[in-house]
Amino acid sequence: MGLNLESWKQGNRTGVLLNCSGVGYEIHLAPRHLSNLQEGNELSLWIHQVQRDDGSTLYGFPQREERDLFRLLISVNGLGPQSGLALLQECRPHELVEAISNGDLRTLCRAQGIGKRTAERLAVDLRTPIAAYAGLEPEPSLVEGVPSERMPEVCADVEATLMMLGYDELEIRRAIRAIADGTSGVPPDGSDQDAWLKSCLQWLSREAA
Repeated sequence: MGLNLESWKQGNRTGVLLNCSGVGYEIHLAPRHLSNLQEGNELSLWIHQVQRDDGSTLYGFPQREERDLFRLLISVNGLGPQSGLALLQECRPHELVEAISNGDLRTLCRAQGIGKRTAERLAVDLRTPIAAYAGLEPEPSLVEGVPSERMPEVCADVEATLMMLGYDELEIRRAIRAIADGTSGVPPDGSDQDAWLKSCLQWLSREAA
């Protein structure tokens, strides 16, 4: 339904006030969505409602696909609606799907309020659901899909050593996969733990740079 609107901003939150038969409905929007609107125009939005003890909050999206992606994002433990909007502000839907599918933590962490831990949860928890949303086959997990002959015999030892050094499981497996599939050059011999450890550390250092 098209309704008259008036934009608002409070801190880092933005949205519109929709007037329906004298009743105002405050709806949160991503800033990029708000920037495409003009006061006095009519607007159609797909709405997601969050109900809490102290009241309800409405979140609006110009396209149903973005509303559905927002719902998927906030299904991740610890990721709230404002973080969901921040991700949709930073990335277009197809960019966000690609970043989550590929475990691209750097892109995910560009969104306001998204830290490394949250980005890791997104990449792990939504790997299969995001593929279903996009109508794609799920990407293989971080070490699945690499031929066994190219995986190190010392994989478990390398993982354990890197975890002792403070790296997270997700980034460790991304490093091992990147080296095993040849994107970082010729993989070391599968039984050479020191070479694999060195290659993983170099890859992790480049990613952190």
